Amino acid sequence: MTGKVSERYFIRDGGVQRFSHYILIPKGVRVKEYCGILLEFTFCQMKILLVEDEVQVVSFLKMGLEEHGHSVSVALDGQSGFEMLVGHEYDLVLLDIMLPGINGMDFLRQAREKKIQTPIIMLTALGTTENVISGLETGADDYLVKPFKFEELIARITAVTRRSATREKVVDDHILSFADIVVDDHLKSVKRNGEKINLTHTEYRLLCCLIRNKNRVLTREQLLNQVWGIDFELTTNVVDVYVNYLRKKIEKEAKDRIIHTVVGIGYVLKIEDL
Repeated sequence: MTGKVSERYFIRDGGVQRFSHYILIPKGVRVKEYCGILLEFTFCQMKILLVEDEVQVVSFLKMGLEEHGHSVSVALDGQSGFEMLVGHEYDLVLLDIMLPGINGMDFLRQAREKKIQTPIIMLTALGTTENVISGLETGADDYLVKPFKFEELIARITAVTRRSATREKVVDDHILSFADIVVDDHLKSVKRNGEKINLTHTEYRLLCCLIRNKNRVLTREQLLNQVWGIDFELTTNVVDVYVNYLRKKIEKEAKDRIIHTVVGIGYVLKIEDL
């Protein structure tokens, strides 16, 4: 979330934290205060993938969502949209059904088969009860029938992201994921694109730390504290060595690069913008 907050509060992972108390706030929700304490930030930008082949609809939705502060990527057919979803990380997908390439139902089915848990809202003119049930049973988080009011779409987005945030925090907190990497913290297993990767204990802790802080630059000192322990005295060169070890195991090709060096500062786990 962006904006100023009370000095006793700070923003982290879509929520507000004060000392040991954590309040989950879904992305896109404007918050004015908590327990009488004014929070001066407004809302958090989401990365939204819009898969829609009607140019006028795309223009209308993209403009409206961007006015609400969100970043919108557009795919005009199902195949390119699915490739974008697999190759990048999005907070939400808005998906039409009647698409060239692969249709929206096949898109949805394949996404869930690949364990992609990104919230997906279907936007379609197919509004029979059977259509709605089929979409929800296939894995859609919501189903909105065209034509609809933009305000209703915003309300649906808020509700879906709230449910998704709660589910990630409460139910699946032992599963960490980033792009095509999945970590099961109960089994201590790591897979990338379905293939198991064997890591040492330290490499595993380093990867988990990076995933939990994805898209956030971590200094070498922060990594030392979080991975090796705050009282563990090491030179910062050890961080560089273990990052190199980890890269060799999870970044076998240049296109797989997700751990980026921030010169003079540290490292960040992110997908490079194309």
